[in-house]
Amino acid sequence: MPDSDNKKSRKPLKNLPQDRFQPRVLFIWLLVGLALTSLLMWSPGRLGAPITLKIQQVVELAESDAIKQGVIKPDLSGGPDWALVTGELREPVPVRPDSEQMTRSFRSAGRLTDSNMERLQRSQRFVEQPATTMWTQIMANVIPFVLIIGLLYFLFVRQLKNAGRGALGFGKSRAKQLTRDRDKVTFADVEGCNEAKEEIGEIVEFLKDPKKFSAMGGRVPKGVLMIGPPGTGKTLLAKAVAGEAEVPFFSISGSDFVEMFVGVGASRVRDMFEQGRKNAPCLIFIDEIDAVGRQRGAGLGGGNDEREQTLNSMLVEMDGFSTEDGVIIIAATNRPDVLDSALLRPGRFDRQVTVGLPDIVGREAILRVHAKKITLEESVDLALVARGTPGFSGADLANLLNEAALLAARRDKKKVEMVDIEDAREKVLFGRENRRLMDESERRLIAWHEAGHAIIQGLLDDGTVPVHKVTIIPRGQSLGSTTYLPTKDILTRPMKKLLDQIAMAMGGRIGEELVTGDLSNGASGDIKQATKIARAMVCDYGMSNLGPVALGDNQDTVFLGRDITRSQHISEDTARRVDEEVSRILREQYERAKELIHSHRAEIDKIAEALLQYETIEGKHVLEILKYGELRSPVVVAPPPPPKKVEEEPAPKEKEKEPKKEPALISPEAIGGAPEPTPA
Repeated sequence: MPDSDNKKSRKPLKNLPQDRFQPRVLFIWLLVGLALTSLLMWSPGRLGAPITLKIQQVVELAESDAIKQGVIKPDLSGGPDWALVTGELREPVPVRPDSEQMTRSFRSAGRLTDSNMERLQRSQRFVEQPATTMWTQIMANVIPFVLIIGLLYFLFVRQLKNAGRGALGFGKSRAKQLTRDRDKVTFADVEGCNEAKEEIGEIVEFLKDPKKFSAMGGRVPKGVLMIGPPGTGKTLLAKAVAGEAEVPFFSISGSDFVEMFVGVGASRVRDMFEQGRKNAPCLIFIDEIDAVGRQRGAGLGGGNDEREQTLNSMLVEMDGFSTEDGVIIIAATNRPDVLDSALLRPGRFDRQVTVGLPDIVGREAILRVHAKKITLEESVDLALVARGTPGFSGADLANLLNEAALLAARRDKKKVEMVDIEDAREKVLFGRENRRLMDESERRLIAWHEAGHAIIQGLLDDGTVPVHKVTIIPRGQSLGSTTYLPTKDILTRPMKKLLDQIAMAMGGRIGEELVTGDLSNGASGDIKQATKIARAMVCDYGMSNLGPVALGDNQDTVFLGRDITRSQHISEDTARRVDEEVSRILREQYERAKELIHSHRAEIDKIAEALLQYETIEGKHVLEILKYGELRSPVVVAPPPPPKKVEEEPAPKEKEKEPKKEPALISPEAIGGAPEPTPA
């Protein structure tokens, strides 16, 4: 790249063009001035010039009852006895003898004697007022101007300024420039996506030293598309690029381009890119680009004409950029499958950066970044928190620590402890504790249901996904839950682990049947989860007697484009065999879980009895019962929430009522538990 272009790319921010004076503002103020002038010229006080009379003529007209009303003011410019008399006649008279213009007002200035003053007062048509000073006249003339101008400013000028740049700027871009001093973000504030940071860091190097890349004959990508689930930090990463490169950063959402008026979106696209050229080198970040970049011609009856015009304008503007412009487009989406193929071709979005969910190391780094804003107890182990939050995004982890801080504040603590983070994690995953009144039979049913899950997981686990906690306290929609804490991130799922997971899901139903001899609807969620896993094994993973064949229906829905009709991939006979294989897997794992539970009947009874006594036990207690047949570690019982105070009428002293036995506070809702969490 030439040196002149290199200097251009290093243009300081202080030389960027500021808001320029626009001619339409001057035009608006001219209209306001003309309106005020016309208002004052045609006010009721100036409808025709008053006739000039002598004081004696005014006195005679007053005595003949020809004056409707009048005002007498001292005239300081004439002398002590001089006065200014103005008023209105009952009948109109000519302004001048030779004029056709008529008027009712009159004016008279001169020496007003005491006798004439008494005669005017006897007519009861005149009112005396004090003399008008120069300051009073100025205020009387200026205040109306100020009030009218202020009213017009707030009614018109401010509305034009705030309502999307007014009607004259309806097609202007709504991209907002990020303020560096206030909203500066660097790579140190972004954790959990090291690979994405390294890949996108080339953009920062190019913006700082473009000659380094041009000397080798290479060029920086014109557009970078960041793909990933919601909350993984795509927007934060784009802000970090702008903060590291110290260049102007414009942010806009894809929905800001789409309007109900045809052509507005395309106009805003052109204005946005023109704004980027003027501030080059700069970054333009388009969030949720799938709102405007969806595939053309998709849906019933074709696509949306306005959205497709906006997309066409964006394609043309991106293809028109050259390397010397120093303008880089960064877009983010969590739906790359619906984007138009022309938008993803080289020359537009040259590079796709995947920002996925963080691993255990990334989660710990993210927690350490957010923990700087929270007062944590020294005993808090963020590595343990990271291990217990598989599948959490960066936004989820930030929310977890925030909930823990709020929970610690409600408990009147000075610092956030590990128990607060643990309770906040369960609240985020399963909902808040919801203790309700429940009879003993339902408590027993839920206890044996959760004990069935826990004992199967404890027997089949090889140490990678141990039982973390078992509780019969309801949270959210579940009446109880058995949670697991993976020791590492699970990236692949072997067939043995999937079968163990199905058997564990069946353990709750078998536990209910074991203690009651009947079935309930509490295992409905477990059955759905097990059926989903078994069908995926047969149709998607090839883990059945049908062989390695993909039998799932991968056809896109009509609103995502392409074909409207769905095609049948498998025959009726194959579909019947698929159903048979799914049923076979479920039956085999049900019998397997049933055999395990019956062979460890004493252990499952002890786990259920511990749940009935303590309501919540930890995973180590389950392992102790399986290994030693009893609990050897103390169980920490969380104190129940304080009951609400209810004001009751005082009982009479003569009759003392016996204290009533309050039922135990336990879990609510239907029997059993909702689907247990699966390791992520």
